[in-house]
Amino acid sequence: MASPLPGTVCLVTGATGGIGHATARALSAHDVRLLVSARDEDRLAEVARETGGSPLAADLARPGAASDLAQAALESTGRVDAVVHAAGVGQFGPAAALDPGALESLVALNVTSVIELTCALLPGMLERREGRIVAMGSVAGRLGHRHEAAYAATKAAVSVFCDSLAEELGGSGVSVSLITPGVVDTAFFERRGAPYERTWPRPVPPEAVAQRVVEVLLRPRDEVVVPAFLSGALRLRGALPGVYRAFARRFG
Repeated sequence: MASPLPGTVCLVTGATGGIGHATARALSAHDVRLLVSARDEDRLAEVARETGGSPLAADLARPGAASDLAQAALESTGRVDAVVHAAGVGQFGPAAALDPGALESLVALNVTSVIELTCALLPGMLERREGRIVAMGSVAGRLGHRHEAAYAATKAAVSVFCDSLAEELGGSGVSVSLITPGVVDTAFFERRGAPYERTWPRPVPPEAVAQRVVEVLLRPRDEVVVPAFLSGALRLRGALPGVYRAFARRFG
């Protein structure tokens, strides 16, 4: 992919909410050919007008929707140079009370759609020997968190998918980047079923995450943690898991 970004075809999923919306706005300032996707067609039309993007409505929790979105994007622009997987949903509650239907929807949106959409867009990227794949992980997917076992598992799956794909695509001209946010100030917590009530770490604005997305599109990196200081927790968990768990039990 050529740098700077003007003229690059970028597809952003989850473009009507939180990180996805902020990313679409950030990319619009770089004069990309923007494709925005989300489930709510009315809200998506507003975002398209705001950013100058082309709306492609899709319910990515529906079987086959990600492949359909890839086809619609390619028919619209002829190619997709970069995809930003910002669509996702949370789930909060004890594992013993997990609803099977909710679990199916959670995995379909957070995991299956990411893999399916990526794989559908890869052939063109590989043929051109250039492309960017950016997926949204979570610190919960690296560390785990009580009452978020299913959600954390979906984000762990995304992180391992990115790690594996990056190794597979080495030298191909197609990069894979994982954005790993901590707590972000969006409606995510309202929708997951429980508010965020801890005093630390403080939520970061979605614009901070969107800026990291733009940065990895310009200069790829394997993983970016937002905010950066949470990288310390990831290193502690990897090196001294028992010590990390003791801290986690004490401080939540």
